[in-house]
Parts: sequence; C-alpha cells; structure tokens
Amino acid sequence: MRVIAGRLGGRRLKAPAGSSTRPTSDRVREALFSMLGDLEDAVVLDLFAGSGALGIEALSRGARRAVFVERERSAVAVLEGNLGALGIDSSAVEVRRTDALAALRSARGRKETYDLLFIDPPYARAHELGEELSAVLPSLLAPGARIVVESDRRSPLELDVEVERQRRYGDTSITIHRQR
Repeated sequence: MRVIAGRLGGRRLKAPAGSSTRPTSDRVREALFSMLGDLEDAVVLDLFAGSGALGIEALSRGARRAVFVERERSAVAVLEGNLGALGIDSSAVEVRRTDALAALRSARGRKETYDLLFIDPPYARAHELGEELSAVLPSLLAPGARIVVESDRRSPLELDVEVERQRRYGDTSITIHRQR
C-alpha cells in the first residue's frame, strides 16, 4: 500500500495486521481522489481510519488538516507509525482513539466543521450506522462539504445526504455525498 499522489506520492504505508481492518486498495483510492479533485486547504475527518490511508492521501494532495478516528488500539499504533514515518507535521493531524459516533458527538459539542469526511466502517456494521450518522453529520459539515462512504455494495451504508456520485469497484461501493 502506498500514497498515490501529491507531495508524499509513492511513499509506502503499513496496514494493521489481521482481518479486522480492511485498507482501501490503491486502485480504489486513485479513482476516488480523481473524482474528488482539488483538496487545497480542506479540513478532513477520517472515520474508521485504520491505517489512515484516506486522510494521509488527502494531506498529500493539499488538505490543511486531518482528524483520524479509530477505535482499535493496533490500528491506531499503525496509523501513528505511518504519520511519523511520513514526517507529517503534528500540527496538521490529530488522532482520536475512540468510537466513531462518540467522536462525532464530541466534535459537534466543540462546533467543529469539516470540508471532507471519509467514512469506511466495518462492512458488517455499515447498514446499521446510516440513521445515526445522518442525524449527527449535518452540524459538522462546512458549506459544500463532501462525505465519501466506502461500503460493501451488497449492504451499503446509506446516508440522508444528497448523493453526488456513486461507483462500484468489485464488491466495494464508493458514494460521494455533498452538503448543499
């Protein structure tokens, strides 16, 4: 696994061991970031961050700041290792080791807003998260914000936010939502 493009392009990333974390493939990330286009100065939230590949790719392509949310201790260790190995400025990142919904409620309480959100939950839980995420996300979205959802095409995570674009890559579904 590697960073696809930008100032960190070509650099290697480590992935957590085991099957509980499923990193987004290089091919899917490349297609996704081609769809997203310019990310200059974006503030990014990477939920269910795993290795951090999505948020790191956004930083590499010009995002100003990324907040990574991951509950699993082993994944957080790999994520922090990736950030350190890449030499990413610590003022540009924050890693929160907590449950995604708790992190969102906390962020709402601090009145944080984001330009781009990545949501890549465990496929088995994706279908049950839609209602809760749809309730909390609107208060965290900057005007024109986009939400990228990765899930299994057979059991997708559905949000009550306008769909801008949707693509399938094998069993993986990528849906880009946009806050109007």
